[in-house]
This record gives sequence, C-alpha cells and structure tokens, in this order.
Amino acid sequence: MADKSAQVQSISDAFRVRPEDFDLAEVDPGATPVGPRSKREAAADMAVIGQELDRLQEALYAEGTGGGVRRVLLVLQGMDTSGKGGTIRHVAGLVNPQGLRIASFKKPTRTELRHDFLWRVRRQVPQPGYIGVFDRSHYEDVLVARVDNLVPSTEWRRRYRQINAFEAELAEQGVTTVKCFLHISPERQRERLIARLEDPLKHWKYNPGDLEVRAKFSRYQLAYHDALVKCSTPVAPWYAVPSDRKWYRNWVVAQLLLEALRDLAPEYPQPSYDPAVELARLQEADPLR
Repeated sequence: MADKSAQVQSISDAFRVRPEDFDLAEVDPGATPVGPRSKREAAADMAVIGQELDRLQEALYAEGTGGGVRRVLLVLQGMDTSGKGGTIRHVAGLVNPQGLRIASFKKPTRTELRHDFLWRVRRQVPQPGYIGVFDRSHYEDVLVARVDNLVPSTEWRRRYRQINAFEAELAEQGVTTVKCFLHISPERQRERLIARLEDPLKHWKYNPGDLEVRAKFSRYQLAYHDALVKCSTPVAPWYAVPSDRKWYRNWVVAQLLLEALRDLAPEYPQPSYDPAVELARLQEADPLR
C-alpha cells in the first residue's frame, strides 16, 4: 500500500490549478504523479479512505443537526466519458447516502431559462451537515454557452466574475467547495464511446449527439482552460484530475474529498441533556420493564 502520509500532504498541491502558471495542454490525462501506481494498490487505499470518509461525514451530519452551518460541495466537470457518474458511484458511494445530496445539471428547462443562470444552482446547494455532489454545474454556462455560441461573448465572460462571487458567497455561508475537472484524452474518450456502442448494457449511455460534441473537443479544452484559470480561487480552487485511468481518477477525488473533511474536522454536538441522568432514568424507571 502507498505511503499515506506523503499522499495526504501532497494531493492538493499536486492537482491544484494555479492560475499564474497553469496550462491545461501540459496536463497528462494518463499521469499518476502521486499515490498508487496500480489498480490493486488504489483499491487497498480506497478501502481505508472509505472508512475515514464515513466517520467524518457522520460527524459533519451530526454537527449540522446540532445547528452547525458547514457543508461540502463536490463539483464534477468533464467531457463525455470522463467519468462523472463513475466517480459518484465509487467516491460518493463510500459515505452514508442519508447525508448525501446529488444534483445533475442538464440542458436548462424553459423555467430555468427564465431566471439567472445561477438560479437553478442555488436551489441545489447542500444543506448544513451534508455533502453535495454536482454532476456538471454552473460551469456549463461558461463552457457549453461559449462553445455553442448560446450567448454573446460579453455575457459568458461576465459569468466568470459572477461565478467567483457566488462561490465566495458560499464560502461565507460555510460551504467548502471542491471542484474537480476530470481530464480525459480524446483517445481514451474514443475507446469509451466504442465500448458503449459494443456493449448492449451500455447503449443507454450513448447519445448520437455525443459525436457532435466530440468534434468540438479542442474548443472545449480551450473553454475549460479559461474556466479553470479564471475561477480557481483561494476559497474555491480547481483541481485538474487525470482521468484516463478510472481507478486513479477515483482515488484522487476521494483523497481530495477526504482532505477537505479533515480540514473541517467536524465535531459531534454536545447534547442538551445529561447522558448520565438519562441512563439512570432508563435503568431505574423504564416504562417497558
């Protein structure tokens, strides 16, 4: 098993997007710069990570029931087949679903289009004590809107500032935001699309429109680069996660989530009653005895 002390100390630094010197074109989607070097090693680590994630999430949930305001928002963005759904299954699946809220942002509905682009996102921000997961997010409005020319350039450029202000507002409200860009190569995307077409059990995952989006791969990479650089801030940094290897992608995101919870160090609330007194009452005057 990998040396966890070294991993935990370096994981955020290894993948954090630093606007001053970041270049998405230089990020290798197949790299494994820190942590496990094999699927077997990653699986062993994930079992340990899962135990700690479960314990910390329970404490966070309990803290929320006691009046705490803190919560965690995990944002997953990436091209088709980058593994947003798989990450949710393998990472979010490690914690108690009672304290988990998952929101998926697809093409806006007519109702949503009548509001500001952040309107539907605000409605899905996790409540205190919860871990929220966004499968795609408000970043669609500076990605799809830009690549497909859905709004004037002046509009999507203004949205960078609006997003930064929104995420700063979330931080003030007690939300720790962990934003993960699942970075996949066009070669690996092609392999996964073929797999979807060759396996009848995966046909439901495929959409003929996927090829139209794939044709815009380079344009999306440019849009992602700008979004990562312009919206990676101290209170809501972006992490560029190599995602050609599914097992490594899952390990990185799990470690980032674990690190966020460790930093929060949630605490169980103090009871409003005296446990010793209540225990004595139960032992001495149990109405069902």
